[in-house]
Amino acid sequence: MSRDGKSVPGTDGYGEQADSLVDSYESIVFDDLYRPLLELLPETGRALDIGAGTGRDAAALARRGFEVHAVEPTPELRNRAQSLHPDPHIVWIDDGLPDLAHVHAGGERFDLILMTAVWMHLDERERSHALPRIAELIVPGGRLFMTVRKGPVPAGRRMFEVPIDSLVAQARSRGLMLLRQYEFADMLGRRDVSWTMLAFEKENRV
Repeated sequence: MSRDGKSVPGTDGYGEQADSLVDSYESIVFDDLYRPLLELLPETGRALDIGAGTGRDAAALARRGFEVHAVEPTPELRNRAQSLHPDPHIVWIDDGLPDLAHVHAGGERFDLILMTAVWMHLDERERSHALPRIAELIVPGGRLFMTVRKGPVPAGRRMFEVPIDSLVAQARSRGLMLLRQYEFADMLGRRDVSWTMLAFEKENRV
């Protein structure tokens, strides 16, 4: 559930499992996870962490000097994140995909948008709606980093297969050019789960 009691796609099961998820999420270090993309990370600026979970990545970006807007629609996770990572450079927002209505209403644009383990929670229609909304939030020359899960859907969760070639093509149509694609094994040791990491840059259109 999210703000106003409305359900947000993909959040099923996360509130009930928040306590156990904290340990597994926090066991992964941002610099280890995103090592293949670190050289593409903007030096500083405004960052938007969509589906921020326990705040691990938002806190890592804040330590690097970013002003971070962290979006997390699951209150149980958001509350734990604020306790785990109290940082004046992180603004927490109760919002969610595909609309990101609160973020858009704020009028801010971002040098970096991060979506870790988020995109596969949206079905095809929701992804088609969400992608242009995300692209609008990125400044020209800004970056989008994302990881996409592949593997069986855990009980009680909502996930969908994401065709990567189609995602790259749809991103290109929105002015997001692929910089890097990287395949990697699950960092929690699940043998039936693997991931794709993608980095995009928004075109400087005249």
